[in-house]
Amino acid sequence: MTQVRSEYDRAAEAYNAENETNLQNAYYERPATLALAGEVAGRRVLDAGCGAGPLFAALRERGAVVSGIDVSPGMLELARRRLGADADLRVADVADPLPFADDTFDDVIASLVLHYLKDWGPTLTEFRRVLKPGGRLIASVNHPTADYTIERLSGRRPDYFETYASPGEWQVGDHTINVTFWNRPLHAMTDAFTAAGFRISVLSEPQPAPEARELFPDDFFLLSTAPSFLFFVLEAA
Repeated sequence: MTQVRSEYDRAAEAYNAENETNLQNAYYERPATLALAGEVAGRRVLDAGCGAGPLFAALRERGAVVSGIDVSPGMLELARRRLGADADLRVADVADPLPFADDTFDDVIASLVLHYLKDWGPTLTEFRRVLKPGGRLIASVNHPTADYTIERLSGRRPDYFETYASPGEWQVGDHTINVTFWNRPLHAMTDAFTAAGFRISVLSEPQPAPEARELFPDDFFLLSTAPSFLFFVLEAA
């Protein structure tokens, strides 16, 4: 994930500022993930791809014992400012072996992380390894039908049933972030989870938070009628 690291290092401050207040993250993905996590007091949680730490902070406020990893040192520096010097934050790539012992965590949360990876197998195997038996993986990813619709509207005709690369570009402050997402069909996602030793407990397509209606009236209507992300709660078998 070298490209991801360099892009987020370069735009860390601007990305974090937007992430704090925008519709997609602050009023849609993060509230949905926290709702799926539920009561986490006393649970040991790995925030895999923690960025600047907003989800880490929310989980800690709810009583979880949280560790965070991210591929971007720049994003982790912002996380340390937010969370304090005693926060367990480590530079690590989810595509590599994780720096934790077996059966360490009650929950692993992978918030908008997996779609950066072409091959989910090694990462899911590592998530399963560091989870206690019966632990949960809570994951959000780009919605496969949303991605496919965007491709078709852009004039391209990818094969939905293939796993294919899709360049991503968005403006964040004065920076343009360029990354590659890997789109895959829903059955490829569920097959990967099953192969890694997970059982699907919840598959969710949530609505944005109600308070976003007045803040983002046009985008709220679009997001509330066509999901951008797909959410899973998976149990370690």
